[in-house]
Amino acid sequence: MTDTPLWKSLLIWGLVVLGLAFAAPNLFYDRVEKHNDAAAAITAAGGTASADQAADRALWPDWMPSAIVPLGLDLRGGAHLLAEVKVADVYKARINALWPDVRDSLRDLRDQVGNVRRLPSVDGVLRVAISNPAGMDAALAKVRTLATPVVSLTGIGSSDIEVRAEGSDIVVQLSEAERVATDLRTMQQSLEIIRRRVDEVGTREPTIQRQGEDRILIQVPGIGSAAELKSLIGTTAKLTFHPVVGQTADAGASPGARNLLLPAMDQANVYYIVEETPVVTGEELTNAQPAFDQNNRPAVEFQFDTTGARKFGDYTANNIGKPFAIVLDNEVISAPVIQSHIPGGRGIITGSFSVEESTELAVLLRAGALPAEMTFLEERTIGPELGADSVAAGQVAALVAVALVAVYMIASYGIFGMFSIVGLAINIALIFAILSVIGATLTLPGIAGIVLTMGMAVDANVLIYERVREELREGKSPAAAISMGYDKALSAIWDSNVTGMLTAIIMFVIGAGAVRGFAVTTGIGILTSMFTAVYVTRAIITAYIGWRRPKTIIV
Repeated sequence: MTDTPLWKSLLIWGLVVLGLAFAAPNLFYDRVEKHNDAAAAITAAGGTASADQAADRALWPDWMPSAIVPLGLDLRGGAHLLAEVKVADVYKARINALWPDVRDSLRDLRDQVGNVRRLPSVDGVLRVAISNPAGMDAALAKVRTLATPVVSLTGIGSSDIEVRAEGSDIVVQLSEAERVATDLRTMQQSLEIIRRRVDEVGTREPTIQRQGEDRILIQVPGIGSAAELKSLIGTTAKLTFHPVVGQTADAGASPGARNLLLPAMDQANVYYIVEETPVVTGEELTNAQPAFDQNNRPAVEFQFDTTGARKFGDYTANNIGKPFAIVLDNEVISAPVIQSHIPGGRGIITGSFSVEESTELAVLLRAGALPAEMTFLEERTIGPELGADSVAAGQVAALVAVALVAVYMIASYGIFGMFSIVGLAINIALIFAILSVIGATLTLPGIAGIVLTMGMAVDANVLIYERVREELREGKSPAAAISMGYDKALSAIWDSNVTGMLTAIIMFVIGAGAVRGFAVTTGIGILTSMFTAVYVTRAIITAYIGWRRPKTIIV
C-alpha cells in the first residue's frame, strides 16, 4: 500500500497543484477580469497603457495563470436572439447575377435564336424568351456551358444550374445540389460575419451557433439589451455601387425593367432609379475605416480588393460626368457625379453621419455583409441583477450540497470520510481549472452539473470503503485491506463512470444551449472525480498510513 512509486506520487500531486493554480483566479473573478481586459487593451495599443489600465493590470500578477471561467448569459446577464436567415434571398441574387452572362452568351447565337429578352418570373428562376424557337437546342447548349460543378461533398458530379426549355422560353434555376450547398455556405457565412461583428465591439464569450436548417442562436453576455444587439448584427450592411438611370420625387414611379427605385437616405422625397445589377459590391471590400471628409464631416473610407478595384476603375474611366449611386441596404447614401478616373479601388462614403454612425458603419462593412436578411423570431434581455441572483443561488446550492455530503461521509466513514471531502474539494477546483483553460462557458445548468458531480464523486469512495470493510472483516491488515479495496472497486467505478460519460457525450452532441452546458460540466466532472477518487484520495490515505502506521483502522 505504501510502496507507491515516487514518480507516480509526484505526478498526482503535481496535477493537483497545477489544478489549484489554474482554479485560483476564479476566486478573485472581478480583479482578474479587469487585469485581463487591461492587458488585452495594452497589447492592442502596442504596449502603451493609460494610468487606469496600468492600475487594473496590477490587480493580478502577470506570472500567475489568469484564465477565468466565462459566465453564460443566465449568470452574467445580456441579450438573447434567435434569428431566421432568409436563404431564398441568396437564390434570387444568384439568378439575377446570372442574367448578364446568359444574355451575353446568347448574343453569339443571334442569327439562330433571334432577339433575347428576360421575362417576369418568380424569385430564384430566370426565364428568357427567344424570338426564334428553332434555335432552342443551340441556345440550351450555350447556356449550359455557364454551369460549374457544385463545390460540396454531397454535390460531387452535379452542376450548379439546371437549364430547360418551356415552349419558346429558356428556364434557368439553381440545381437541388447547389441549393443545399448554398444553404450551407450562407449559414456558415452568416455565422462568421455575426461572430466578427460581435467580436469587433469587444464583447466577452458570445454563443453563436446554428440551430436547425436556417436559424442562428446568438447569446452575448454583458451587452445592454436585445435592441442593442440587433442594431449591431441585424443590419445586412449590404453595400453596392449602381449606375444611375434617373431621379424622381414620385415614390410610386415605375423604375422600368431590371431597374430599382431607391430612396435617398438623407433627402426627403428624393428617389433614384438605378440599374438592378451593381457594378461593384461590398463583398469586394478589403477594409473600411471611419474618417472625415474634406469638409471635416464624419465619413467612411473604403478599399476594394484587386478585382473590385479593377471593375471600379474601369467603370469610372468610362463614365466620367455620370452619377454613380452608393447604396447601403437599399437606400442611396449618395450619388456623386464621376469627375475623373478613380484607380486603386480606394474611395470615401459621405453622408449625414455622426461620428458614432460612421464608426458603426465601418465596423459593419469591415466585418462583411450578411448574405441574406434575417428575421428575429425570439429576443430577450436578461439584466445583470438576475444574473447575479443566479450566481448566488448556484453558490448556495453548491455549499448546501457539499455540507450534506460532508455530514454523510464523515458520519459513515469517520476520518476516511474527511479524506473524501478533501478529494471532493480538489475535484471541484480541477473542474474550474479545466473550464478556465478550455474557455467553456459556465451556465446555470452547468452549475447543476457540478452539483450532481459532487454526489457522483463520493459514490466511488463509498464503493472503495465498502470493499475495504469487507477485507478488514476477513482479517486483512489495514494496508492490505485498503490496497485490495481500491483494486477490487476499480472495475465497478470504471463501469459506472463510462456509462455516465457516454450519456454526457450524447447530450453534448445532440443537445443545444442549456443541455450542452449541463453536459460539459458533467463530462468534465466525471473525469476529475475518477482522478480524485481513485488516485488523490488513495495518495492521501497512503500518506496517512505511512505516517501513523495504525494497527487497526475503522472505516
